[in-house]
Amino acid sequence: MMQEKTSQKEHSHDHSEGGHRHGMHAPLKVLLIAIIFTFTFAIIEAIGSWWSGSLALLSDAGHMASDSLALSIAAFAAWIASRPPSAKHTYGYGRAEVLGAWFSSLLMVIVVIAILIEAIERIHHPQIVSGGIVIVIASIGLLANLFIAYILSKGEKTLNVRAATLHVLGDMLGSIAALISGAVIYFKGWNTIDPILSIFICILILFSSLQLLRESLAVLMEGVPKHIELNVVGKAMASVSQVKSVHDLHIWTLSSGVTVLSAHIEIDHFSDWFKILENLRHLLSHDYGIEHVTLQPETHSQVIHSQFPTKKFN
Repeated sequence: MMQEKTSQKEHSHDHSEGGHRHGMHAPLKVLLIAIIFTFTFAIIEAIGSWWSGSLALLSDAGHMASDSLALSIAAFAAWIASRPPSAKHTYGYGRAEVLGAWFSSLLMVIVVIAILIEAIERIHHPQIVSGGIVIVIASIGLLANLFIAYILSKGEKTLNVRAATLHVLGDMLGSIAALISGAVIYFKGWNTIDPILSIFICILILFSSLQLLRESLAVLMEGVPKHIELNVVGKAMASVSQVKSVHDLHIWTLSSGVTVLSAHIEIDHFSDWFKILENLRHLLSHDYGIEHVTLQPETHSQVIHSQFPTKKFN
């Protein structure tokens, strides 16, 4: 029994390690490139905003500045996550990326709220905006954001990279809003369009930011992944031949793309455990994509319930 459990744990641990390291260097490289472009253009747009008096352009500059910080956080988190497991962090450092995604999302929410407040003030007290300057800078900004989004699309789709991409997409929408704003002001002279479009874009970005904030928080709180139903998995495991019941079932996300499962399995005879374990592994891997598994076999007289109240499946 102990040999089988040891073999199973070693297999799970090796897979998890690969899950942490695979593709980490690529996201780090693309994030560094994105940081350089984002920070440079944030300065350009800030100067353009001061020159033209455009809030839409200032909104985009603010987004770009927050993106630069968010991308830096993402790059730092990706670097930490690429480190191998240690004696104190036996699962590795993949959770650092999730923490980076949470912080980036929170930062975006704060920036958006600040811009919304300024936009509302601008509606009540419109300011003169130089439409021509806004058009030129917003056009260049849109091209820059398209390039950065393309670079990020080549990286691994972790929560961390998704958070960084969300910032860039927010910038892209901001550039489009600024471009439309500049065109309307240049041809129609309607300055109020500038804060109105800023509000519209901020609402869109706020919705996406809150969604990602909730998703990353669910991972940090070790919730069951949203694409997996605990009851369904538990019943499926209990239906495997020679499994009498399943209890103390826990499923959580370790880091992006790495789902972990642990459970106690009640069986009649330990001599059947090797075959049962093989069938359970195949079920979890094939049907639910769960590779990192820790299972504890028990006979009826040995059933031990953990301190966490969980449902029994049989």
